[in-house]
Order: sequence, then C-alpha cells, then structure tokens
Amino acid sequence: MLGPNPKCLTCRHVHRAERFRARARSVPSSSRRAISATVALLLSLPLAHCGRAPSPGTLAANATPAQSASFDERFPAPQFRDRFPSSAESFELHRPSDFAAQPASYQVASLEPQGPATRPSREPLTTLVSMKSSAFPYYGNNPASDAPFLNVTSGDRRGHRSFSGRVYWQDQTYNDSRVLVHVPEHFDVRKPGMIVVFFHGNGATLERDVRDRQLVPQQISDSGVNAVLLAPQMAVDAADSSAGKFWQPGGFKRFMDEAAGNLAQLTGDPAAAKAFATMPIVIVGYSGGFLPTAWSLEVGGVTNRVRGVVLLDAVYGQLDKFAGWIEHNRSGFFISSYTHYTARHDQELMATLRDRGIAISEDMEGPLKPGSVVFVETPEGVTHRDYVTLAWTRNPIEDVLGKMAAAQPPIRIAAGSSRATNR
Repeated sequence: MLGPNPKCLTCRHVHRAERFRARARSVPSSSRRAISATVALLLSLPLAHCGRAPSPGTLAANATPAQSASFDERFPAPQFRDRFPSSAESFELHRPSDFAAQPASYQVASLEPQGPATRPSREPLTTLVSMKSSAFPYYGNNPASDAPFLNVTSGDRRGHRSFSGRVYWQDQTYNDSRVLVHVPEHFDVRKPGMIVVFFHGNGATLERDVRDRQLVPQQISDSGVNAVLLAPQMAVDAADSSAGKFWQPGGFKRFMDEAAGNLAQLTGDPAAAKAFATMPIVIVGYSGGFLPTAWSLEVGGVTNRVRGVVLLDAVYGQLDKFAGWIEHNRSGFFISSYTHYTARHDQELMATLRDRGIAISEDMEGPLKPGSVVFVETPEGVTHRDYVTLAWTRNPIEDVLGKMAAAQPPIRIAAGSSRATNR
C-alpha cells in the first residue's frame, strides 16, 4: 500500500493542519472551503517529505497494465526519412552557394594603446555537403562483372542485388551524395596540412556511426595535426561495399577536386582552393571500406598525392591493388591492422610484399617513417564493430596521425613514379 510513514504523522505539517482546523471554526463558512483545501495540501506533504520510497515491487503492483501491442507497432521499420534527415534535422544540407565568405570586422575597446585586432579563433566545423562526385548515385557498371550496377527493377524502382543475394533499392541505399566534412578549430590552410579521407564500412551512416559512434571527426581534432576530414556516404546502412563512382578511372580525383572548392568556401577563403587541391592525402578504410580504398589507389588519378593508407580490419580482397600501390609509392606509408577475420588475407599480402623485397614491420611502436609498411595483429577481445575506436590502441586514427607528424624525416607530398602518377 502506498502512503506516508505512520511515525511521521506527528511532524510539523500535521500540527500546522490542526491549527488551521481550529481557526476554521471561528471564520465565516464562506472562507472554510479555502481553508479545507489548504489543510488537504498540508496533509499530503508528509507523503512526499516524510514517506518512504515505494519498492519496485510496489510500483509494479500499482502500475497501469500496458495495452498489448504487436512487435511491428513497438518496433516500427525505419522509414526513408529516418535514413535521410531533412535539412531541419541533424546536419544542414549545404550547397556551394551557401558558403560565400562574409567580410568580418572587429572592434577593440581599450584604455591603453595596443596593436591591431586579431581574428578570434574559429569554431570547429562539422557538417554535411552534397557533392556530385561522391560515391552515389551511380549509374555505371560493376567492374567485377562489367554488368550494370543497378541490375534489378520493380516498376519504376531500380536496385542492386548484392554479393549476398539481397536486393538494395537505389532510392533508399544508393541515393545519398552527402560527405561528412570536418575542419578542426586549429586548422590553418596557410600551413602545411593534409586531407584525411575516411571510407566507412557496411551498415553505416555518417551521423550515427562515423561521427557519433566511431568519433572520426573527434580523432582528427584530438590528434592536433593540421588536417581536415572528408567521409563520403557509401551504401546507406547496408551490408554492401560497393565503391560507386570511385570505381571509375579518375573518380577519386574528381572527388578531391570538388572537395577542394567546398573546403575553401567552408573555411572562408575561396582562394584556398588551390592549396586544398595539392594537399597530401591519407586514406583510412575500415572493414568494407577496403573496396573504395583499393580502387581509389588503382584508378583514382591522384595516387601521387596519397601519402598514407590505413586499413582497419579491412583486407578482405583486392590484394594486387594494395601490393601495387605499396611497391610503386615508397615515400608513403601503409598500415594494416587486423583481427582473425582478415588474418588470412593480411598474411597473404605480407608474403607477396616480402617476395618483392619490401621490408615489413609488425608493431606500431615509434614514429611513422616514409616508406613504412606495418601489419599489426590485434589480440582476442578486440571486436570488429569497435575497431575504429579500439584496435592496437584506443583511437587508432588519432594515433596514426600523431606518429606521422612525429616522423623524422617527415612524411610530405612528393612526386610519385610515372606509373603511379598516370594511374
């Protein structure tokens, strides 16, 4: 039974109520109703202030039984709007016309003479930008079969039958052209910098996974390196690694060229597009992100700008493309960290590289030097799902960027071989 502790009925609230009753007998009847309401309120206070908290069992016994509901009613399937938030939700969808630089003026009020005012530090920027050259929509062929990528139709809908046999529809899974862009508050385009391109894995969205769960923008900022992030949306929340426009020769170059203009506008200096268009690139591929990574290295068109490749439990195939890039780009670095899921392919890639006379390290100790090729097996207990935040160390992307910055001699942009440059 719910109610006050009987021992508390002698508290001051009860005594106060008795005094009100005594006074009520001496006032006109017209005022007694208000006094009665006050007495009721005072008597209810002991329940809140002097009563014992009901036990969970008591709460359950007094709870109103919930009406029965079907599983579908309690757990509705995600709708299209859940996958693609509107401009009023989460991130705002930006277009280049929104990024026009605004003139800034600053006033200084001081009693003492001082030098010119300096621009206050800029806030970090994390936003979504729609880019025509992003992975999707894609209407070309699948190079694995040389057949149209959208190979299933149902009325006016077109879809793709994945390797597993499941059909994903173009309007739900392959129609998001947005790119997650992050510019840390300390980034300065006037200083040597780099662009980190992150290819996410299967079953991911930019907001829920790349930003909030895997903390990729935060890792870029926390590294302290003068770097910005580009993370294109691949297949939306699907078990599919398709590379879309990154399958096409020059696709990665077109992506980086368009991104240079957008980054310049976002940082408030349209003239900085030239600097962004020549910055070195580090590609990070997690899990299913191995496929767009491999094709970007093979046919992307800007291989000479790629100064590093980091694969996070991601060597599921395309070994020839990774081995070819490593062999012909000895001024950059290559890291593959793996669990038992990809161990067989990593060991095969290591054997191929040793046969080609390329030295391999199997630990991540010390600074990251130009030409480093590192394979790191992570122990049991490190899960594939959490690999972007916990691999050989916590926040591995942050760790790589820190080691890259500490390298002596530093890893910097340099011309690749003619073969690499022309690919």
